[in-house]
Amino acid sequence: MPACPALFISAPASGQGKTTVTAALARHHRRMGRDVRVFKTGPDFLDPMILARASGAPVFSLDLWMVGERACRALLAQAAREADLILIEGVMGLFDGTPSSADLAATFNVPVAAVISAKAMAQTFGAVAFGLARFRADVPFHGVFANRVGSARHAQMLEEALPRDLTMLGYLSGNDAIELPDRHLGLLQAAEIDDLDARLDRAADALASTALAQLPPAVTFDDAAGDEPLPRLLDGMHVAIARDAAFSFIYPANVQLLDMLGARLTYFSPLADEPVPGDADALYLPGGYPELHAPALAANTHSAASIRAHAGANRTIVAECGGMLYLLDSVTDTHGVTTPMLGLLPGNAAMQTRFTALGMQQMTDSAHGTLTGHTFHYSRVSTPLTPVRHATRAQSDAPGEAIYRQGPVVATYMHGYWPSNPAFAAALFHGRAF
Repeated sequence: MPACPALFISAPASGQGKTTVTAALARHHRRMGRDVRVFKTGPDFLDPMILARASGAPVFSLDLWMVGERACRALLAQAAREADLILIEGVMGLFDGTPSSADLAATFNVPVAAVISAKAMAQTFGAVAFGLARFRADVPFHGVFANRVGSARHAQMLEEALPRDLTMLGYLSGNDAIELPDRHLGLLQAAEIDDLDARLDRAADALASTALAQLPPAVTFDDAAGDEPLPRLLDGMHVAIARDAAFSFIYPANVQLLDMLGARLTYFSPLADEPVPGDADALYLPGGYPELHAPALAANTHSAASIRAHAGANRTIVAECGGMLYLLDSVTDTHGVTTPMLGLLPGNAAMQTRFTALGMQQMTDSAHGTLTGHTFHYSRVSTPLTPVRHATRAQSDAPGEAIYRQGPVVATYMHGYWPSNPAFAAALFHGRAF
């Protein structure tokens, strides 16, 4: 059974600075010459982009429901065999959600470091830390780290407020040169932060002398029972994937699965007006921010014509969330400005100022079983299309996102985690699902 130093970075809530601290840790240890593998809890696309830049390696998702305990165990065991350090960033607060970050940490016995934003807080820091450490006895607790600290005296007050058996792992001062910028849906994408590497280096410098920067204890990860090699269900298929600032919500595990199933993968950029390769058998339009780039996408006629030609040749298109919006007749922003899109699916998407759906979901096809995933978006779609079916929510049978099929197009707001059902994923790209 492989063992590796491992640490779980969590917090009492979102917005405490988990990603900043995790990325700083990854950058620090990478600069020390260590091979660092970072995982992100839950169905996130944005934080992993930052963490991948910091660590120099792809960031895979861990989630006991979406990914599954067996697959999480296999991912961790593989990382433990190859890396010098494993870092896991939590999602929301430590005990939020079902399953929660605490459930994941307890399942794999990974010690938790809690990041607490101490801005506008003094001795209450100790009470919050006490609650996080004591709320569940099965969660291994490593210590607490203070973020956005105002001064050395402030840090001293925070440490003095801790129970004696809780470890203060250090602190970061509030610093706009370290904080990661955000917008709706979360952080900015890594490629959009011009000075990201400088920010990561400054953050790594700031915590290099703290106890948090020391290697954590080694954790032993059970080897999952060996699985049979995946059948090459996409052998010889050429899959084109849109990838740029408008279409970037892509799980590394999904791409890895397509490769393992035998597909040949190429990438193109609709934002750069690049065409779909003419010999592509299938096209994947992932989620992202087409609404932020709508005028450019509308003006890029070469890319648009190639996607329409691909559909006209009855070749498969799999579109998720933002990719689905791109296929519609139009997108309307929050100021009421409507921009034409590809017109391959009838209807309009209207952007909202608040998110309109959030949570784990799954879709089921009678021939291929169930595929897990999630949804998170700020738009509403109006379309005359009748859904072929609906996804269902993770904790109930309540209907979730609509799934549309028109000709060679399968489109939905739900982001699928394809390794949860490789046969289902292959059917999507063969055009045989639903």
